[in-house]
Amino acid sequence: MTRNFLAIGECMVEMAPTGEETYRLGFAGDTLNTAWYVRRILPEGWGVSYLTGVGRDSVSEEMLAFFENAGIRTDFVQRDEERTVGLYIIQLNDGERSFSYWRSDSAARQLARDRARLDAALVAADVIYFSGITLAILPKEQRGGFLEAVKTARTRGAAVAFDPNLRPRLWETVEAMCATVMAAAAVSDIVLPSFEDEATYFGDAGPVDTANRYTEAGASLVIVKNGPGEVLWQADEGPRTFQVPPVTEVVDTTAAGDSFNAAFLASHLQGADLETSVAAGARLAAQVIGRRGALVDLSQAV
Repeated sequence: MTRNFLAIGECMVEMAPTGEETYRLGFAGDTLNTAWYVRRILPEGWGVSYLTGVGRDSVSEEMLAFFENAGIRTDFVQRDEERTVGLYIIQLNDGERSFSYWRSDSAARQLARDRARLDAALVAADVIYFSGITLAILPKEQRGGFLEAVKTARTRGAAVAFDPNLRPRLWETVEAMCATVMAAAAVSDIVLPSFEDEATYFGDAGPVDTANRYTEAGASLVIVKNGPGEVLWQADEGPRTFQVPPVTEVVDTTAAGDSFNAAFLASHLQGADLETSVAAGARLAAQVIGRRGALVDLSQAV
């Protein structure tokens, strides 16, 4: 029987630098990046779907074709007659990226507007994956309904994984961001935060504080990423750590966390122990940051 992994969020047109003062057009976005890598790692017994919104224009059609060519099902992609997809440009400085966005009225912002369609997508999923960006792009009046729908799906047996991915520029206030992220953690089984962000906006003194906060909120497993530092995970047996092997060359850190999440989840969902799954995440992230763009060739990865 096929099991279904559903990622939810916004895919955008990505303009990535090629190193020759030109840009390459692609498609990416935090949860889409994770779905793309998950599809390449999970065996054929798994289906991977993406819930988002796109327009009816030619670039939206190209995006849908990109999903389908990647093996990502489009059953739950909503079509919007009045909106199109967002766009971002990556700038790089010594491997660290910054972004310029054009997304204020993208079709993906309405992905939770139709509760019946949202419920239908969630009911079909064995694993649901979303992020803080997924929540941030929604109109604030739709966030509660989205989380209620996720909670209902979890009650019915779906496993829920959540990456807080704190991006304050997308939120009306930092307080709204933090409150909504903690509400999301309360309906999630697995939370995958990045310590640097958590320390900045929640004031956590160390990764253990981050893990404790999310387990107290209701998550049964928390994986705290920490750049080149140790990954800490906390489950029933208490906190454990994994030292990430050093990366010799950092070209572009875009999708480092997204790819880590993908390899971790794919390994974990197939029954690997937590240390093996964390190591798989670190290994894939190391390959991704050694190349340009969010989505890179996996021929020599995990």
